[in-house]
Amino acid sequence: MAITLIPSSRQQTQHIFLEGVTWATYQALLNELGNHRASRLAYYQGVLEIIMPSDLHEFINRILEAIIRALAEELNMRLRGYGSTTLDRQDLAHGVEPDSCFYIQNVDRILGKKLDMQTDPPPDLAIEVDITSSSKRRFGIYLTLQIPEVWRYTERLGFTIYQLRNKEYVECEFSPTFSMMSGSILMQFLRQAETEDDTSVIRTLRQWLITKI
Repeated sequence: MAITLIPSSRQQTQHIFLEGVTWATYQALLNELGNHRASRLAYYQGVLEIIMPSDLHEFINRILEAIIRALAEELNMRLRGYGSTTLDRQDLAHGVEPDSCFYIQNVDRILGKKLDMQTDPPPDLAIEVDITSSSKRRFGIYLTLQIPEVWRYTERLGFTIYQLRNKEYVECEFSPTFSMMSGSILMQFLRQAETEDDTSVIRTLRQWLITKI
């Protein structure tokens, strides 16, 4: 089994890649680690990725979660968030734990149920925050699971919004789910969050939405 380690610091997310991992080993590791952990796992074509998010990683992820919840509330849209829950398909031998994921369009189909990716639709929106390593490998898993929309943050490019079209992810200026929200607007709120508390950022977002609705 080959191991690749990307070093980390307080501001960097650590990644460990294990090659030649079987599906059974991946499932056993999920069970052993349990649900109450900081690390996130992704499994694709025999490669297991273990992600240990930094504080910067989690700060950006939590701001995005708060923005999505505020958008849904102000736009009177139904929403169910599943955080970094495990999304896996044994028949496809693929599994991933996004930074965050949400049911919006398909929320009625999963309420009151325990998620089962074999029979339930995938989340409508997933979030990926990249601080030190690309999430492009995980995009292959999202494609297999058919997740319709992904928001991705990188330090170099900022926010990029992707929509699944014709079996590939295509960059979009605006979110297919929240039509007034673009990557550049998300960056504006992130920059505000660097110097202001979360409540102030969401208050500004709600005030901004009044001009868009």
